[in-house]
Amino acid sequence: MRNWEKYIRKVEPYVPGEQPKDVNVVKLNTNENPYPPTPKALEAVAAFDIDRLRLYPDPEASVLIEAISKRYNINKNQIFVGVGSDDVISMCFMTFFNSDKPVLFPDISYSFYSVWADVHKVKYETVALDENFNIIPETFYKENGGIIFPNPNAPTAIYMELDKVEDIIRHNQDSVVIIDEAYIDFGGKSAIDFVNKYDNVIVVQTYSKSRSMAGVRIGFAFGSPELIKALNDVKFSFNSYTMNAYSLICGVAAMEDEDYFNAGVSKIINTRETAKSKLKELGFSFPDSKANFIFAKHESVPAKVIFDKLKQRGIYVRYFNKEKIDNYLRISIGTDEQMEKLYAALKEIIKEEK
Repeated sequence: MRNWEKYIRKVEPYVPGEQPKDVNVVKLNTNENPYPPTPKALEAVAAFDIDRLRLYPDPEASVLIEAISKRYNINKNQIFVGVGSDDVISMCFMTFFNSDKPVLFPDISYSFYSVWADVHKVKYETVALDENFNIIPETFYKENGGIIFPNPNAPTAIYMELDKVEDIIRHNQDSVVIIDEAYIDFGGKSAIDFVNKYDNVIVVQTYSKSRSMAGVRIGFAFGSPELIKALNDVKFSFNSYTMNAYSLICGVAAMEDEDYFNAGVSKIINTRETAKSKLKELGFSFPDSKANFIFAKHESVPAKVIFDKLKQRGIYVRYFNKEKIDNYLRISIGTDEQMEKLYAALKEIIKEEK
């Protein structure tokens, strides 16, 4: 080994869902929204003065924070924005998780958490879910250097009621508690109100799912003014210009178009509820989903077999080759037409395997 190689930071990278080049596949593997963003985003881009691209974007993202502030009725000094919620959460790890005590998060959860912990040299400990994949608040009643969990959880899609979320917060007021709400708009109630009740709470959301803007990369967080200032201090020391000019104007347009947002979310919820019935008829079981995906296993056909055979048919879902969940598939909710193709393919595969 060459001497300089000894000092390279080595981590096991996060593996995102496959992004096939063929646009004709049925893509249900990365929890993207199957519908386009608001047309007002396109109008904002069309009206944009391209000469402004020679200038650095506003480092404070003022117009975007203003729009988020109005939408959620929360003070501007309690809002932080970044390049997707992944960027926001990474900044949270860098800013808040610097204790000698371990950060806690569920053992079955967003797999990026352990990657960020390794990258930022943060000690961590995973907390086991119960046999039905539910988070148990009492398991977080111990010393820690911070807590993070998604609600609804990923990849299980299970939503935890706010009284249990608050129970975790109340027992951990000496450390920062981060609630990752990437999927909250599809059936849960946000914990945003807790940021005014507790000064150690961060709530993170994203434009990637319910606002159909995974390609634009916008995430945001709510917290006490002290926590948000700390985040900005780290951000401005790391990269002042995180939000590009197009992201800012598209983000404002999407945040202001409430009717389009509500209609889009309703379509996905309706399709999801239909999918639950269809999948049950085909022999699948799953936790009740409050997200834009379903985490399902079949009564007799192994998940890996279904995954491979679906892919052969041009239908992509997500398979996790991990302990406890290696017989489950995470199926994103697509359009009704995409889901009908999925049901037809599943029916064929199950018949073949009997």
